[in-house]
Amino acid sequence: MPSNKSVSDAPITQFINCRILRDHRLQREDLWVRDGRILDPEKLFFDEQGYADKRVDCEGSIIAPGFIDVQINGGYGIDFSQASEDVNTGVSFVAKKILEHGVTSFCPTLVTSPPAVYHKVLPQVKVHNGGAHGAGVLGFHLEGPFISVEKKGAHPEQFLRTFQSGGIEDLMEAYGSLDNVTMVTLAPELASSQSVVRELSQRGITVSLGHSVANLSQAEDAVQHGATFITHLFNAMLPFHHRDPGIVGLLTSDQVPAGRTVYYGMIADGIHTNPAALRIAHRAHPSGLVLVTDAITAMGLPPGRHTLGQQVIEIQGLHAYVAGTNTLCGSIATMDMCIRHFKQASGCSVEEALEAASLHPAQLLGITHRKGNLDYSSDADLVLLDDALNVKATYISGEEVWRKGP
Repeated sequence: MPSNKSVSDAPITQFINCRILRDHRLQREDLWVRDGRILDPEKLFFDEQGYADKRVDCEGSIIAPGFIDVQINGGYGIDFSQASEDVNTGVSFVAKKILEHGVTSFCPTLVTSPPAVYHKVLPQVKVHNGGAHGAGVLGFHLEGPFISVEKKGAHPEQFLRTFQSGGIEDLMEAYGSLDNVTMVTLAPELASSQSVVRELSQRGITVSLGHSVANLSQAEDAVQHGATFITHLFNAMLPFHHRDPGIVGLLTSDQVPAGRTVYYGMIADGIHTNPAALRIAHRAHPSGLVLVTDAITAMGLPPGRHTLGQQVIEIQGLHAYVAGTNTLCGSIATMDMCIRHFKQASGCSVEEALEAASLHPAQLLGITHRKGNLDYSSDADLVLLDDALNVKATYISGEEVWRKGP
């Protein structure tokens, strides 16, 4: 039999009996993987006369690209905004646990904190690929402290900041460094924010608008300077008003530069956003919807009191509040839960629901050459799901990293 070794010594895995999400539709075909990447079977057959070393029978499962969570504050008792000598252990623990929810890459998210916390936490966690040890880290999402006092939500007011020197110096003073930072959420109405938006964008850092009382023209101005995301749409921003729709108006704005897409995060947990509001957003701008969990320490924990950054929070059922108030402070939903709820609440297709957790976040972060799709040569980060979108198994770089027990 001809050898596989002409191009690579690595074994070839063939996933059979599956429907794969490719080109926006589920297609009945096999998926081939080698060296952690998705392989073009035609090239394999015709150029190499290759064959599979190992077959995985998916038993009719859907195969979707691994899910990407760009806003997750912690979970399972871990709070990413708590400074410690060993932040990595906590991040790794969450990274391992979220594999069972199909998440293969994520952005650990820090809520508004004092400079000392950023200076201690940020240098400890480097961008790295996922594997059996857990989901990969794409870089930090820094949500605050440059946000609006009026729309602080669960962020502690005493640590909020404005742009004093009018530029990147303010960020450096607060954060210490922008290494391993992928996204920053800020309020675009703050004085001097536009130069900060431009500077961050030029450095390849995604700028998101949120926790803000910005009007539409301020939001459009920020987009023209490079902002591309809205943090948890509808939450912690001015409500939609027909004479000034605020940040929400970006979904249908005609001032977005040609060829650019504004993406928006949606916490589809059935609590943060009424299903009717979710449907309005999805129908107005389906290609921009990015599912985020905005999960906090208490995801995966029993009801009671827990911490989020500098705040004490209280879990009651599926609700998480700042203790003693009725202010929501993040969710305890998992990504697969959000996908199922989004599909049910919006009436969208299975394909759309899955792409909102994979393709869209990858497009937002500019990593579609590697993540968020099952195209040839993309990373073989995969989720196997049943028809009800329950996760059956998770793969990173073609290796099984989690499987549901019998």
